[in-house]
Order: sequence, then structure tokens, then C-alpha cells
Amino acid sequence: MKLILRALLLSAFLPPAFAAQAQQPPVTNAPAATVAGLPEGARMFKDIEYVPGGHERQKLDLYLPPPTNKPSPLIIWIHGGAWMAGSKNDCPAKRFVARGYAVASVGYRLSQHAIFPAQIEDCKTAVRWLRAHAKQYHLDPKRFGAWGASAGGHLVALLGTTGGVKEFDRGANLRVSSRVQAVADFFGPTDLLRMGEQSSPKSQIHHDSPTAPEAKLIGGAVQENKDKANRASPITYVSKGDPPMLIVHGDADPLVPCQQSEELYEALKKAGVDAQLHLVKGGGHGTGFGPDVNELLVQFFDKHLKNSAAR
Repeated sequence: MKLILRALLLSAFLPPAFAAQAQQPPVTNAPAATVAGLPEGARMFKDIEYVPGGHERQKLDLYLPPPTNKPSPLIIWIHGGAWMAGSKNDCPAKRFVARGYAVASVGYRLSQHAIFPAQIEDCKTAVRWLRAHAKQYHLDPKRFGAWGASAGGHLVALLGTTGGVKEFDRGANLRVSSRVQAVADFFGPTDLLRMGEQSSPKSQIHHDSPTAPEAKLIGGAVQENKDKANRASPITYVSKGDPPMLIVHGDADPLVPCQQSEELYEALKKAGVDAQLHLVKGGGHGTGFGPDVNELLVQFFDKHLKNSAAR
């Protein structure tokens, strides 16, 4: 669990002074024996271009479990980093390979490369690429889940709530769906306009500032760009058909107010969506999380991607 939290923190919603971007490794198609943490018989594919010839960030890493008779359910990891940093190289989800899941770790354009909706467009393009190539990699296209932390939590929540929103589907493979069947949102922003009012005096970010991470995401201070802020907020799109969601947040988070997760949870429940909220008492921005969080995550994906009827 400590390794998982370390990876979450490395890719979290950090202020610019603390954010750092890791170097991308060379392309690799490696057997499990050469990949730390993967079981024997697993394989790793690095730096797959889900947009051929596209931006250097539009790549994903794919980790496949040892082959079986049935196609594998897939967990898609979306990293955090205030939409300004972070890397697909830090992938805590790859431990799920040992449980029979395939795992994709997705890179996406950051806010200094392109403002919103570039980030969700990239994530959706990656989902469509994975579904279009499901047969090639022995993936079950009806059992795709998404997990992300902080800015990554924001993006997976958007994947969940915009499954039927066609305006964010751009690029190739438009004949296949960008929907996911389960979402685990760890302390992600959900309503950009309310982050400032929900912040405590101990908050490390002035969310209504023109230099805040969310301002850089949408191209201006959120209170001066309310339409853009709403468009980038997962809560805007909540509807009855959204996939099951597990939401985890520390109630002492100094970067993303825990009310963001509470607000999303209430909206999902009101819409009739299968949602679960777990607040970590005294937990910070991915810190102070115990083994119970790990167990919740395992149970959630096993229930919705392994043991339930495909949606």
C-alpha cells in the first residue's frame, strides 16, 4: 500500500513549485521477467501511440496479464499532476496485472500544451484506441474501468459522466465507444467553480486565482470564465446512465476540498447511479490512507469488472 500511495503522491494535484515531469522511456515490449512487479507470463508494451504521429504525450503503456482463455478486463490509469505535470510512468494500477487485469497507463496533453478539453479528448481517444484494438491485445471491450488520482481523478470522473457526450469524442476510431464501465475517482476536482468557496483557511491553493491550476486548465480564472469552468466539471454531466463510481478523499485535504467528492457523490446518488464515497478521517491529499482503501479498490473493480454482467 505504501508503494501505491507513493505513486499517487508523485502524480498528485501539486502546486507548480513542486510538480515535476518524468522523462519518457524508450519503446519496450518486454517479458514479465524484466518488469518489476509483474507476474511471470505477463507482457509490457511501452509508448504506444494512440494518436499516430501525434503529440509526444499522446501515448500509453499497456501491461497484459498471463494469457487465459477469456479476454481480460482492463483498468485504465490516468495520472495526476495539476494538469501541468505527472507521467504515465508512475502507474500504481499495474499491480492489478497479478489479479488477471490488463492495465493501460495513459499520457495526455498538459495545460501548457493545450487547454481543456484537450485532456479529456485525449483520454477518450485512448479509450477508443484500446477498445478498437481489444481483440489484438485480448481485452474485453465490455469491461473497461478507469482509476485516477487528483487531476487524474477529475479526468476519470469526466470519463464516467461524459460517456454519452459526443462533443469530447475527436479523432480516430469514432465508431467505437469511449465509455467506461466503472470509475475510481481518488480526490479529484469535480466542480471547479466551487473549489474556492469550499477551501479551508489551510488550503495551499487559491483556487479562484488566475494562476491556479484549474485556471491554467481552462485558460483563465474560473470565476471569470464560468461557462468554461462548468464545461470542465464532471458534475455538470451527471446522469442516470453513468457507470458505478468509487470516490475516495481525505477529509483534511489541503489541495482539493473533500466537499468536491461529497458534492459529486450526492449528485450521482440523486441521479440513481451506483456510487460509493469513502472519506479518510484526517487524510490529506493522498496521505494517511490505510489498507482499507486498497481493499475497497480491489473489491470495487472485482465487483464491477470481473463478477458482474457486462454493461
